[in-house]
Amino acid sequence: MQQLSESRKSLYDTDYNLWVLETVKHLKKGDFEAVDLENLIEEVLDLSKRDKRKLASLLTLLFEHLLKLKYWHSETDNNQNHWRREIRNFRKQIKRHLKDSPSLENYLSQELVDIYEDARELVSEISGLSVSDFPTTPIANLDEVLDENWFP
Repeated sequence: MQQLSESRKSLYDTDYNLWVLETVKHLKKGDFEAVDLENLIEEVLDLSKRDKRKLASLLTLLFEHLLKLKYWHSETDNNQNHWRREIRNFRKQIKRHLKDSPSLENYLSQELVDIYEDARELVSEISGLSVSDFPTTPIANLDEVLDENWFP
């Protein structure tokens, strides 16, 4: 049993794809004794972390474009349509993710201030505007930010 556990762990460490295929094969066959549970549990938990990171990234991008639209006046004429399209795109992607995992909306609400702060810093870098040119608190709550008809 110890040797089987060590061989599974080494497969996880040496060939992740093969480990996944073998794990699926064992699960489908109901051969639960052969499943590397320790690494499988970590992988399942990591799925949630990946979804959270993806949603945070999309919301950061959404806030970036909302801030550009509202505050980067010197580029508005040239980029307004592009920014609006990107805003719509990020909203749609976020909504698709939240449709699959509605509980992650709570995560976004909890992280909203930090995500907004990241977006503020990033827009400051690209626009040449000072971070202090943007409000310190989010320009909208999560419902407004995700509302298809809301623009600053």
